[in-house]
Amino acid sequence: MLEKTLLFLLQGIPELSGELALSLALAAVPLRWGIIVAAGAAIAVLIYVIRLLPFTFGIHSVVGILIMVLLIMIATRVKTTTCFIVVFAAFATLAALEFLFSELFFSVIKLDPQSVISKNLLWKLIGMPQAILMIIIALLVSKYKKPREGMWKL
Repeated sequence: MLEKTLLFLLQGIPELSGELALSLALAAVPLRWGIIVAAGAAIAVLIYVIRLLPFTFGIHSVVGILIMVLLIMIATRVKTTTCFIVVFAAFATLAALEFLFSELFFSVIKLDPQSVISKNLLWKLIGMPQAILMIIIALLVSKYKKPREGMWKL
């Protein structure tokens, strides 16, 4: 159980930090990595706990989206509608990257997806490139969409 938790957090913290960073970059909020990583870690832990509970699969994604929206609304001066738009855009980007990396991996390696999913370490390692790419995309967006000063309330 401890190994599974640590592997989830190993991949989940960078992935959720990247998703939050991309949301902030799309909203023209300067990237403050200390806050982003701390929030990404907290959201990852919360999502992990939700996944352990007997809820329908996918509820953790809805909760994660809503928490990111609330976090951005509370911590920044971004309008509510913009919060929803940028978080959904970041979530869609992550979903597309997950699909592309999984398809690419399975077409190159020629392994059965179910056999890989059952190997927790390998499955989490497959998710690392998309987590890193989310952070790179956030940095690029932040570079080209100039952040506005005074967007943070904290």
